[in-house]
Order: sequence, then structure tokens, then C-alpha cells
Amino acid sequence: MTTLNVADHMHALGAQAKAASAQMAKASAAVKSTALRKLAALLRENIDALQIDNAKDIERAIAAGLDAPMVDRLKLTPKVLQTCAEGCEQLATMPDVIGEIIGMKQQPSGIRVGQMRVPLGVFGMIFESRPNVTIEAASLSIKSGNACILRGGSEAINSNKALAKLVQQALNESGLPTDAVQLVQTTDREAVGHLIAMPEFVDVIIPRGGKGLIERISRDAKVPVIKHLDGNCHTYVDDPCDIDMAVTVADNAKTQKYTPCNASESLLVARGVAAEFLPKIGAIYAAKGVEMRCCPVAKAILTQVKGANLKDATEQDWFEEYLGPIISVKVVDGLDAAIAHINHYSSHHTESILTRDHMHAQRFMREVDSSSVMVNASTRFADGFEYGLGAEIGISTDKFHARGPVGIEGLTSLKYVVLGQGEIRV
Repeated sequence: MTTLNVADHMHALGAQAKAASAQMAKASAAVKSTALRKLAALLRENIDALQIDNAKDIERAIAAGLDAPMVDRLKLTPKVLQTCAEGCEQLATMPDVIGEIIGMKQQPSGIRVGQMRVPLGVFGMIFESRPNVTIEAASLSIKSGNACILRGGSEAINSNKALAKLVQQALNESGLPTDAVQLVQTTDREAVGHLIAMPEFVDVIIPRGGKGLIERISRDAKVPVIKHLDGNCHTYVDDPCDIDMAVTVADNAKTQKYTPCNASESLLVARGVAAEFLPKIGAIYAAKGVEMRCCPVAKAILTQVKGANLKDATEQDWFEEYLGPIISVKVVDGLDAAIAHINHYSSHHTESILTRDHMHAQRFMREVDSSSVMVNASTRFADGFEYGLGAEIGISTDKFHARGPVGIEGLTSLKYVVLGQGEIRV
């Protein structure tokens, strides 16, 4: 597209989304659920066709020299598509929060005051790599009564177009406006500049991708942004803990999948259990090819592990989101040191404590300043689907307006409603 055409295209998408949002805001729960179930069925019916389109993106990405973690994020495997379909069905069965009134209280004047949950209106979603985000964003948009404009990365354009077509088919067959979910059809980067600067049409922007993308959006957007920059997640092995459980969880948190933002990138170990715990987890990481960037104490213990790939950690390693088979390892004096380390170096995404001490667990949950804090569980659970949200639009490390996995309620707002019987102010 030419510069003029890109501007016209984005303006048209904005105007269409704004009009569609009014229809979505008053759509019944039954109609929205029907659309979600239709979308789930269409995803299952089109697994083979979607993989053909996805293969084109993967082939092009490999030819372009995209690194392995990015290529992995592109894949629409049958399992990924099945999870998308299950997410749609889970959303369909969940209560419809739109129109819900909470906190209604009688005031001395006679009026009753409460708050009603309403859709945000139109959100713009800018994301890279993972084409399944198209379905997550679309399904949450439908359930929450919003309209959305989706701009995926150029590396997934074929996959995103195929998925968006199914979404619009489900909307149409359910009697909802097809413009409620629109995909930006151009890969021209100028489209992003227009999308984040249309407050007359777009109510919030949600970027999901690399740090560079999110920093640019946060800097240049003329509408509010829901974001997280990094996923430097921590697993802290406490003293006391169940060593075998801690090994299992620390292994899963790092190696179940390397590329997600909720994979653990830093392992902290209390000094009292380090000599017993580190050789066991070190042997597993060594067998799986995970490089360990260690503090001096951790390195001294791990040198006994056959085949361990050990390096000295630098200051930057404590901040790093690796998105690959690398983990930083540090021995700390105990709970206070672990909390202090996490609050200083963490990206405030997800942290987990593995412990047998109830008071330690309580302190960790209260004092660690992150959007998800876990006790005796893998950080890989920090996910809207796993939290029972049906799907997520992303994970927010902001403190306003949403925090953690952003599901239905994160795409809504509250407005005050006042009920009276002719009261007047005196």
C-alpha cells in the first residue's frame, strides 16, 4: 500500500470498529456464546487448512534467518489450535459480566449508588510471532462485548489472515457485525503508527511482543497502553523445602517450554539447601542442554555435575529474559535476600517460592511486587487459560488498569449508576 492508502485503510478500520463496538456492547450473552462456540468448531474443522497457511509463514521465517525461538512461536500445531478452541468454549460457558452491577449502596439522601461493568469499546492489539494470539484476542473481544483491530507481525501474515477469516465467519453466522474483529491487511509498519494515534476510534492499545516494540508503542501512543516489557521470572527454592518437589517444579518452570514470557529465567536457592538441591537440578539442566550462569557459590557446587555448561553470571544476567535454554543461578542467604533480589531485578511478571514454611509463603506473597506470585507451583501457570479466564489478551505488569493475565474483566470498565425515586439535592 502507498502511504495514503495505509492511512485510509487504518481510518476505515477505526470507523468500522467504532460502529461495530456499539452493536457488540448490547449483544446478548447467548449470541456471544454462540459465536464463540461456532469459532471453536471452525478451528477444529480447519486444522489441516490452517497448518498449510502456517507452513508458508514458517518456511518464509526460516529462509529469512529468524532465530529458533521466534520460529517456534509461529507454529500452529494441532495442539495449539485445540487449546484455542477449548479457550473459546471455556469463555462461552463463563458468566457474562457485561451489565453486572456491583456495590449498590443506599445513601442518606435516598439514592442508591453502584457500579456497572461495561466494555471498553475498541482495543487495538499489536503482536508479534504467535498467530494464536489472533484467536485469543478475538474470543476475549467477543465475550467482553468489545470490537478490536488486530495487527500481527509480518512473519505470521498468512496464518493471521486465515484465522481472522474464520473469526469473521463465526461472527457473521451468529448475527454479530463482522467488523467487530478486523485484521490489519498490510504489513507496512506505518499502520502501527496510525493505529496507536486514533483516540477518536481506539480506546486502548495492547502491545504483545519484544521489548523494542513495546517501548515504541508506550512512547508514541496517543491512547492508553496495557503492557509488559519483559518476563524475567524467578523461582526461589526456600529453606526448608521438599527437595524432590522443588527439583520437579524448577525443571518444569524452565524447560517445559523455553520461549514463553512465564518461563523462569532466574533460579534463587537458599544457602541451607543449596548443596543438596543444586546438584540434582544441575544434572537435569545439563542433560537438557541448559546453560547455567552462576554466582560463585552456585558455580562451586555445580562443578561436580558431569557435563554442566557453567558460566560466570554478570550483573546483566540477573535482569535478563533469555527466552531460550539459559538460566541464571544464585545462592542467597534466605527469604529476605530472595525477596530483595526479586524486587530489584525482576520485571514484575511472575515469581514462585518452593517452601514448606507457611509463614515464608505468606511473606513472599505479600512482599514480592509482581503481577503473579506463586507458592509451590511452576511459573508456567501464569496464563489466562490456566487461571480459568478462558484466554488472555496478554499479561500486564502495569498497576493500572489491569495487572497479570488480562481476561474479560481487564477489557471492561466500571461506570457509576444511580437509582432514585425523585430525590433532589438540597
